[in-house]
Amino acid sequence: MAFTSLSTDVYLPALPQMQTDLKGNVKLTITGFLIGFAVAQIFWGPFSDRFGRKMPLILGLLLFIIGSVGCALSQNIFQMIFCRVIQAFGACVGPMLARAMVRDMYGRTKAAETLSTLMLIMAVAPIVGPLIGGQLIKISSWHSIFWFLSIIGGLILLATYWLKETLPITNRTNASIASAFSKYPVLLKNRKFMRYTLCVTFYYVGAYAFIASSPFVYITYYGIEPQHYGWLFAFNIVGLMLISFLNRILVKRFSLDALLRVATKTAMVAALILAIDAKWNIGGIYRIVIPVFVFFSMNGIIAATSTAAVLDGVPEMAGAASALLGSLQYGSGIISTVLLAWLSDGTGWTMAWIMAFSAIAAVITISFKKVKTKSVKMV
Repeated sequence: MAFTSLSTDVYLPALPQMQTDLKGNVKLTITGFLIGFAVAQIFWGPFSDRFGRKMPLILGLLLFIIGSVGCALSQNIFQMIFCRVIQAFGACVGPMLARAMVRDMYGRTKAAETLSTLMLIMAVAPIVGPLIGGQLIKISSWHSIFWFLSIIGGLILLATYWLKETLPITNRTNASIASAFSKYPVLLKNRKFMRYTLCVTFYYVGAYAFIASSPFVYITYYGIEPQHYGWLFAFNIVGLMLISFLNRILVKRFSLDALLRVATKTAMVAALILAIDAKWNIGGIYRIVIPVFVFFSMNGIIAATSTAAVLDGVPEMAGAASALLGSLQYGSGIISTVLLAWLSDGTGWTMAWIMAFSAIAAVITISFKKVKTKSVKMV
């Protein structure tokens, strides 16, 4: 489940140097990754409903290793973007199948609790990733970061030997892969499904605005050393871990809708404060770090509760639902990275207003009254 964070966050400290070496806008390497990540899930979802969770995970890990090696050997920005797409085609199976596997085993409330636990564990990746990346470029080049990812992919591939299959043959769909795509229009028409999906999607537009822009804001604009950037990034993940731990308790006492409304409104207030601070440079770097900390911490509630609510409504097609959710959720970063590549002025302002607008959209989406929907039938 940590593959998304690991694949993106570990090379963030190297982005300014990569931009010089590859002679291109390296924010587009994140865009390329997210395009591959979003598109591939649409295919992997029905595949996992048909053949189980373990086989696509193994195939995805092989693609991830191939893509990581290609990134390490890239000599220009076009090669790097292409290899990042290949890397993403493999990396997406981790978080997508982790969500589906949780739904295979647990009901609505227990799934939300378990997903919060997973987020608590996976938060180690974005903490350790930038720190490792910063140290690697201090003693070597940015190429070593992608060799490191190749090794990690190989180790996880070996670890799948002990992973149990969570989708029994009796629970798998007998429909062909082609016919399985008919599930997506059904899900898109399900207003309850889309309400939760769009909430987390809008939030992640803002999250990816920070992920893609923060190396340039912190390192280039504020002059933070690349090897120290990881500590500032890790600060946000500590907040995410604390809220994820708290959410395991909250989901037993409050409804998922109530938690989502509070979390999205908190993120919105933090993003608006961030936008004001960034526009007029109030308080320097600390007035950037603190609102971002609050915004990112809310991911501990928003991602887990929205995912649990989404999958609870369509248990008979959890793989397809998880794939569509992940495709829209992580594909939202394409909007952020393209806007940043096009409109960034070298300060934190562009990042901040994207985060503010995305948080407002998430609040509006989840604030709609709960709609009654008929159960979704298999097609």
